[in-house]
Amino acid sequence: MSDISNEIAPKVLDVRPILKSGGEPFQAIMDAVQGLVPGQALKLIATFRPQPLFRVMAGRGFDHEAREIDGGDWEVLFTPQSKAAPVETSVDADRPETWPDPSLHLDLADLDPPEPMVRILAAAEEIDPGDVLFALLSREPLFLFPELTKRGHQWAGNFDKTGSAYRILVRVGRAKE
Repeated sequence: MSDISNEIAPKVLDVRPILKSGGEPFQAIMDAVQGLVPGQALKLIATFRPQPLFRVMAGRGFDHEAREIDGGDWEVLFTPQSKAAPVETSVDADRPETWPDPSLHLDLADLDPPEPMVRILAAAEEIDPGDVLFALLSREPLFLFPELTKRGHQWAGNFDKTGSAYRILVRVGRAKE
């Protein structure tokens, strides 16, 4: 028989009231994730299957199990993965480990969106093609990725071991003719 006294109960977050009042629960979810102790799971209860959240949480090192509950609502259990968060890259980012060391470091973790994206895009315009910039962010910059691709830049990023900071490398593409 296993000793369950050392197991940590999942934190429960019911975002149905936020959703029913027309609010956006993403920040409440991220705040709950920040408040988890190492190894603790998050049980999320929502009015719909939160499919877009699965990728965000996977990037933060969580697996998920989703099931429909009474009244068409959903319960999702996000459990910490035992391995480090994988590095995601843009489609054309060939072997980021061979990129040059970053020539610019930006700590944007204390800024609210969209300011980190604005600053990264502006910085990418200021450095030479082929140069790399490094940025530290408080969340995964989902809206930044397509903007970087559109501008011809490559990127690679992931969450740190704690899941509390997102790290991204951006290699500036060739200057547009």
